[in-house]
Amino acid sequence: MVQGNVKLVIPFESLVASVANLSLTDKRRLWEILDEQMAQAEEEQWERDPVVQAEIREARAAYQAGEYVTVDEYIAKQRAKA
Repeated sequence: MVQGNVKLVIPFESLVASVANLSLTDKRRLWEILDEQMAQAEEEQWERDPVVQAEIREARAAYQAGEYVTVDEYIAKQRAKA
């Protein structure tokens, strides 16, 4: 048996109404799914952004050159300022 994909077009208002009728447990599950998918989409978008790519290269170069501060050092400096 051959399986295929079916794409449905659901008006956004209908989708919102359907979500409103979900149980609290199902709403939380949906929230987790959406949160995961949004994080993945944002990460993919950042990976394609030339500005972000340049910032990553710059940060890696600084790290390799030893030009960084550890979290502990940063916290200590902040405490010393206070």
